[in-house]
Amino acid sequence: MADMTRFMIISDTHNLEFKEGTIFPFRLPAPKVDVILHCGDITQIGGASYYQKALKMLGALNAELKLIIAGNHDVDLDKEYCPSYKNREHSQEQRKEEHEEAMEVMTGPLAKESGITYLFEGTHTFTLKSGATFTVYASPYTPEFSRWGFPYEHHEDRFNTSEQIPKDQLSPKGKPVKSIAVNPILSFPDVHIVMTHGPPRFIMDEYRSGRAGCENLLRAVSRARPLLHCFGHIHEGHGATMVTWKAQLGKKPLDHVFSGGSSEAGTFKVEVGEEIKQMNCYPDEATPGPLAHGKKTLFVNAAIRDGGYNPSNPAWLVDLKLPKA
Repeated sequence: MADMTRFMIISDTHNLEFKEGTIFPFRLPAPKVDVILHCGDITQIGGASYYQKALKMLGALNAELKLIIAGNHDVDLDKEYCPSYKNREHSQEQRKEEHEEAMEVMTGPLAKESGITYLFEGTHTFTLKSGATFTVYASPYTPEFSRWGFPYEHHEDRFNTSEQIPKDQLSPKGKPVKSIAVNPILSFPDVHIVMTHGPPRFIMDEYRSGRAGCENLLRAVSRARPLLHCFGHIHEGHGATMVTWKAQLGKKPLDHVFSGGSSEAGTFKVEVGEEIKQMNCYPDEATPGPLAHGKKTLFVNAAIRDGGYNPSNPAWLVDLKLPKA
């Protein structure tokens, strides 16, 4: 499609390797795309050899740019959490070495050879050979979930400054939590893509025990209004939905809601559009085409593995019209 940039969006591959003759939807040969976005959970429980296999898998895909973030299962990529991971019978020194080995794989020569850029939390800008340019806000962090990596407490807010959060969102010491991102989302109204491991609250975040999405993330995205917010983490939520935002931003943080059917939790009203049914299977289907920045956002849960950890979900192919550098 002329003037369009094609993205392949995947997440939660959990040690997946391409095998000859596979019948699963995410397989080779895969279509050529401009950008691949991998939203984390590259492995099942870390390990340098598994990252190497993941890079080999991603290296087999044809794309100019391949962006990847960690997920909660990629425990040894979490520098702060890995040394205290109590479920592994290794010394602190061994766990430090595991982190360094994992980072060497994800940021070293093998990653470059595979065309992969590993994203840390924060805002990143890229320009493609076509001249298309876009800004990504990336974060691997999710609300604490069964003692895995990159956690934060449910009452903490990584995505908003102290002036932007409700009064009940307090740090463990009783103070409002400031944005930990290098650049808060609100400072970049031209963020084109938000790429997180976990979903926002109420949007494809439901699993057998309830909902696992983050309300603070939803609040931040509702201000940024990107063209695309992609994530994974909750395998059962695989799918996509389009959101049409209100014409004006609200004056208070909780006023940033969007049009469509509604559901409510506490004081934050959330309204979502209809689910997109198209499965984007190969060879060449894609959605959604042109989106007006600030008016609509496509939300995509791109988990490749389903609730039973079978790789039964397809990748999403999405065409976006991006500005030129």
